[in-house]
Amino acid sequence: MSSIIILPLVILAIVLVILIASFSTLVYSVRQQTVAIIERFGKYQSTANPGFHLKMPWGIDRIAARIQLRLIQSDIVVEMKTSDNVFVNMNVSTQYRVNEQNIKDAYYKLMNPAEQIKSYIEDALRSAVPKLTLDELFAKNDEVALEVQNQVADEMGSYGYIIVKTLITKIEPNAEVKQSMNEINAAQRKQDAAQMLANANKIQVVTAAEAEAEKDRLHGVGIAEQRKAIVDGLAQQISEMKNTGIALSEEQIMSILITNQYLDTLNQFAEHGNSTVFLPGGAEGAEDLRTQILSALKGSK
Repeated sequence: MSSIIILPLVILAIVLVILIASFSTLVYSVRQQTVAIIERFGKYQSTANPGFHLKMPWGIDRIAARIQLRLIQSDIVVEMKTSDNVFVNMNVSTQYRVNEQNIKDAYYKLMNPAEQIKSYIEDALRSAVPKLTLDELFAKNDEVALEVQNQVADEMGSYGYIIVKTLITKIEPNAEVKQSMNEINAAQRKQDAAQMLANANKIQVVTAAEAEAEKDRLHGVGIAEQRKAIVDGLAQQISEMKNTGIALSEEQIMSILITNQYLDTLNQFAEHGNSTVFLPGGAEGAEDLRTQILSALKGSK
């Protein structure tokens, strides 16, 4: 009787174990920013979005793959030759993601998308870089990156991948080329410095010459003004002496004024401690000077 009771219990336990085991194969979950590819008997069945799901047990349905929807970055290094025969290593970073509208193609059409993208990038660079010199490559690296991005995006779009951004992060010529470039830059900077120094010296010389010319001009203006003042003063004195009522001729008045001017000049030299000697230096020298000046004035008339 006991064996009859135990047998059903054993069978019930076995059934429960089978059900529990089957339940573990019935349910599954998908994480955020991830989708699951579900196959039935080896054939694509559906795409499961994030959350809790049920599937057929005993191997009827299976999760073939879990596809990340987040942005992926691929960093590669490729060697290229420019139009001026310089070999450079280029670091290229490509950001891409799976197209949510074409997840099936993204999984089934490509075995290794990162390698495929690398191949397309190398092909795009081989068509763009040899057209440019090294200097042009440095100057137009953003344009080259955009051209590569557009070309790779067209190719990868049919496989269910979106190329978000392609960047050329580094352009590295070989050591000898870098040394030559540094030497050229150093020589150019020295040449520019020498040119700037020469221009500075030129400006200094020109400025000094202009200052000297302005000094001479102002000195001449000063002398002219001084002479004009002397002439005006003599004319005023002659006019005043005529108005005194004393009977003096113009020649006598001029003699008095010239003698007075001569004596004032001698006093000015004496006051400043000058050692200049007027020849002839006696009283007859003043008379000779007066005679010569009057003769010159008469001759000018």
